[in-house]
Amino acid sequence: MTPGYSIRARLLLGAALVLVAFMAGAGLAVQRAHADSVRAVHFGRLQSTIYLLLARAELDANGALVMPFGFAEPRLSLPQSGLYASIWNVNRGEQWRSPSTLNIAPPFRREGVQTGQWRNEVIEAPGRSYLAVSYGVNWATGDKAAPLVLSVVEDRAEFDREIAVFARTLWAWLGGAGVLLLLAQTLLLQWGLAPLRRVAREIGRIESGEQARIEGRYPTEILPLTDNLNTLIQQERVRQGRYKEALSFLAHSLKTPLAVLRNALGDPQQLPSAVQQQVARMDDIVQHQLGRARAGGATRFAPPVLIAPVLDRVRDALAKVYAEKKLTIVTDCQPDLSWRIDEGDLFEILGNTMDNAAKWAKSRVVARAARVDGKLVIRVEDDGPGFSDTESVLQIHVRGDERVPGHGVGLAVVNDLVASHHGKLTLSRSSLGGALVEIVLPSA
Repeated sequence: MTPGYSIRARLLLGAALVLVAFMAGAGLAVQRAHADSVRAVHFGRLQSTIYLLLARAELDANGALVMPFGFAEPRLSLPQSGLYASIWNVNRGEQWRSPSTLNIAPPFRREGVQTGQWRNEVIEAPGRSYLAVSYGVNWATGDKAAPLVLSVVEDRAEFDREIAVFARTLWAWLGGAGVLLLLAQTLLLQWGLAPLRRVAREIGRIESGEQARIEGRYPTEILPLTDNLNTLIQQERVRQGRYKEALSFLAHSLKTPLAVLRNALGDPQQLPSAVQQQVARMDDIVQHQLGRARAGGATRFAPPVLIAPVLDRVRDALAKVYAEKKLTIVTDCQPDLSWRIDEGDLFEILGNTMDNAAKWAKSRVVARAARVDGKLVIRVEDDGPGFSDTESVLQIHVRGDERVPGHGVGLAVVNDLVASHHGKLTLSRSSLGGALVEIVLPSA
């Protein structure tokens, strides 16, 4: 399987994209706010210039506009200074322009401005752009009044330079801050992902046989992962140990029956009975050891299995097997009762237990399953003769009645399975008069 991007690369890429988006959005918002603020300052300054013109303007006896030669704003007197002023005398159709307009023709507004109205705008002219403020006033001197339009324009080049300087400074600082934040994020990721790297190193040491389990202390977010890994490792070792133990026991247990058969070869008269007995014995041994080896054991990773369908399937199978006995096999279980257990183990437990009850029952077998105090309780009872010895019946080679094949082997397998799930199997007398097998399994 081809590996994907590492978690570190994913987080760094995601952090970089989010950071770039945030910085770009914040930078554009600050830059726009600064531009609006600077524009407002420039317009305010131009309005102050109009007030300066109003303070120095005069009308003569003929209604002609009279302006002084000098102004408090020196740029109005300096040719091509970038600040230009005009007053348009509407009644006389004449225009006064500041000395700064020498040899140029700024775009002054003459009409479209009502009396008492301020008009702030950006005017585009061939090759240049201007910030302009216009104001309409009805100027009165004595018994005469004249409508005037005052207009002040400023070359936008200075405004654009100010905005550009701020933009360069802003983006330089934001870029530097972004780089520092990415470096800090990288260091934080190195520190935050260090436990995962330690887990990987410990798993490598487990694979090489240097250690048996994950031993380090890890944050609470990783602790369930390390606990589950240790559980899986332990379960695998238990399973391997069970296989080795079953093979060892099988090899050891088969030595005696094979020796008996070998000795019986010298006595042809005893050979048939010896073969029958020892083959049956070897069959019991093989079934028992295979059952032990197949036991899945307690696992927290097994999916929940519904108990009622398994009970019903075992009941239906036994009804066919023991049809000649005409048994009444009753199952009692809530339809939604489920338990975390390997389905094969559940079939093995219920199948062997109910099969043993059906072999000995006279007419009735009852199997119940329920959740009691957080544990799974299975009770199988019959109306047969019951157990004469509740201890020896769980041992592999003890048979309750030689006439009933396989008695004792099934319960011995169940006992091993229940033990592998850390449960308890109890044999006692049933209220039906026969045997009662009670199995209690704790939660995984």
